[in-house]
Amino acid sequence: MSEISQVSTARESPVTHLKVRVLLVDDQLIIVEAVRRMLDGQPDIEFHYVSNGAAALETAVMMKPTVILQDLVMPDVDGFALIQAYREQEALASVPVIVLSAREDPKLKAHSFAVGANDYVVKLPDRIELLARVRYHSSGHISRLQRDEAFQFLRESQQRLADANIELQKLAALDGLTGIANRRRFNEVLDLEWQRGRREKTPLSLVMCDIDCFKHHNDTFGHQAGDMCLKKTAAILTGHLKRPADLAARYGGEEFALVLPDTGAKGAMHIAEACRSHLEALAIDNSGSASGDVVTMSVGVATVLPSAENSMEELVARADRALYAAKSGGRNKIFLAPD
Repeated sequence: MSEISQVSTARESPVTHLKVRVLLVDDQLIIVEAVRRMLDGQPDIEFHYVSNGAAALETAVMMKPTVILQDLVMPDVDGFALIQAYREQEALASVPVIVLSAREDPKLKAHSFAVGANDYVVKLPDRIELLARVRYHSSGHISRLQRDEAFQFLRESQQRLADANIELQKLAALDGLTGIANRRRFNEVLDLEWQRGRREKTPLSLVMCDIDCFKHHNDTFGHQAGDMCLKKTAAILTGHLKRPADLAARYGGEEFALVLPDTGAKGAMHIAEACRSHLEALAIDNSGSASGDVVTMSVGVATVLPSAENSMEELVARADRALYAAKSGGRNKIFLAPD
């Protein structure tokens, strides 16, 4: 079997394949043949070799061996430098290297370990010893690869789970029909902005909106038309919010709410009027309703400087009373809650 064919077959095997994959780097073909014979007939071992030391690094990166048998003395490259080069490659940094040396020299052995070798044997050891060392070092390397692969899979699984949880949280915070924040998210944001307003001593405005005579529109033109009316109203409210902290939410049924942090009464009234007039300008048919021939909405606005002397619940109650006053006053109106 040629050197080229031996190396090319390695591309087809995955890194963590359970087979032992041996790469011999030695320029003496008599040594190559002797090692091949020692490993021959072992179903769990693949044997590959390269006799050109200059090509050893590229070959090792390509085939991903589970153990490298490395000669120290080669005509075109220094064995010690080659071991160091393996260790500088991320793909080979932990691959076990067994030095095959012609001499039992303590200094050579010590230097081999210093540059990154894992084992040192005088060539050639007997067959049983070579098989034992090859299997021992390969087994440890394969176990590390499998562990790293398992950890990587676990990290990826945890990330996918975290991403899925984030998506679920987003979905849980959205109204299914209109796509804007739901009542639960409204409560969370209002609480957060209340606490922020207290800390920073900034005003907080709440705008409550209710579509006038929505039941008439829904009953007259059908549920699909009613759903479309709700979606268009939600889009209008969202479209008039200019800051990231502002929130539009479906409060319930045909009722909506805007949370406007760091916004005084004048600014809140300006946004409320823009939303009211925009919906009216759409001229959504509501013929025969008590509020006129097009869909409109009534709006209540309340503003407060959050403090220990007032409460979030009071703010909601004031905005709700202002909304009731707007509806009682003839609908399609805006009412500002008194201080």
